[in-house]
Amino acid sequence: MKNLCQNFDVRATIPVKIGKKSTWDVLFPRRLWLPTWTCDQRKEGKLNLKVQCGTRKEGWVESAGKSAFGFGVSAAVLFSAFCYSPAALAESLTVAFPVSRAPEVNAVQRTLVEAWGLIRETFVDPTFNHQDWDLKLQQTMVEMFPLNSADAAYTKLRGMLSTLGDPFTRIISPKEYQGFKIGSDGNVQGVGLFINVEPRTGHLVVLSCVDGSPAARAGIHQGDELIEINGERLDGIDSETAAQRLRGNAGTTVTVKVKDSGTRSFIREVKLPREYIKLSPISSAIIPHRSPDGHFTKTGYVKLSAFSQTAAEDMRNAIQELENQGVHSYILDLRNNPGGLVKAGLDVAQMWLDGNETLVNTIDRDGNMLPINMVDGHAITHDPLVVIVNEGSASASEILAGALHDNGRAILVGHKTFGKGKIQVPLFFFCYIMIILGCL
Repeated sequence: MKNLCQNFDVRATIPVKIGKKSTWDVLFPRRLWLPTWTCDQRKEGKLNLKVQCGTRKEGWVESAGKSAFGFGVSAAVLFSAFCYSPAALAESLTVAFPVSRAPEVNAVQRTLVEAWGLIRETFVDPTFNHQDWDLKLQQTMVEMFPLNSADAAYTKLRGMLSTLGDPFTRIISPKEYQGFKIGSDGNVQGVGLFINVEPRTGHLVVLSCVDGSPAARAGIHQGDELIEINGERLDGIDSETAAQRLRGNAGTTVTVKVKDSGTRSFIREVKLPREYIKLSPISSAIIPHRSPDGHFTKTGYVKLSAFSQTAAEDMRNAIQELENQGVHSYILDLRNNPGGLVKAGLDVAQMWLDGNETLVNTIDRDGNMLPINMVDGHAITHDPLVVIVNEGSASASEILAGALHDNGRAILVGHKTFGKGKIQVPLFFFCYIMIILGCL
């Protein structure tokens, strides 16, 4: 990789010593890398950064333009990946680029290098949508240099990621990340819509509406397509950006245009008030009925609407409460569940399964299958289980339903699911990084 100028030098040395990873560590590593880094701003405007990982000096490799390293920048990165290669992480990067005099733009430049490197080593498509990924970094750095705001710089970064042709590959700024966490925290000010990009068309579609929310009261339904928000077209807009535009302070309003899922031609404009939306992931009930042989019995019904931080704990409590009330069978309703934290989905699966069953398989970009297995699991109940899914069941919902069905634990009924096939995994590495892993 050629230096663009002499204003900003970045040099990194990453050691070869990387222990063997288990499948769980590959998908849920505690840290991707463990670097220390120092900056030296010289009088002539030259900034040198040196990054080192680990403590051993022997066996280090120095090379140019091979890999990337992390900076202490508060941002979140989402991309389609499978696993990281120990051989790749044993390499290092030397790159120079023009440093912006605007501190906020300079921070985004560093985030750009981090995102570029992570994608370079783990993106599903090793051709990066048939383009020179190293050259793309240089071009984006040059375009970012004259900018004066972080928002403009993030727009350039998003433009670089969009060239990969994957709607699930995107960057979330620190400001946006607070909104991204809302689904996990359980509270939001907005209109009560779950939306996602339909992989085949790239259109923004409604996965579900929160019961009683402004969107539900306005008659917006699953499968409806969002066309505009406040008069702005949504062509090429990712789901998180659209969600940001829908959210806002309670008491304000937002106007949306939606295309009806039934007619596919009728477009209407709806003005929605923003309200406080409580996202409670679990609801349950007991359904009393008589079995075919005439005996009185009780079925426990559990509706799981999202995989939030509390979903696993809430599910455990719901199952135990239903067990205490003497239910004999269960219905787990995952309809219109858009997913969320994949770890929550795997934790819920282990409440229904015993032993060392495989919960999910992923396939890396080299075609290697990587299973995630339970370790000495103990189900809370062994009562018969039916899982209900539909077109709005996505991501972690599909993982949970597949794990229970494929291991013979549950009967699966309903309609074909959304088919996202990608999961979000949090990695703590100075910043809070979200990686999307695919091919489930």
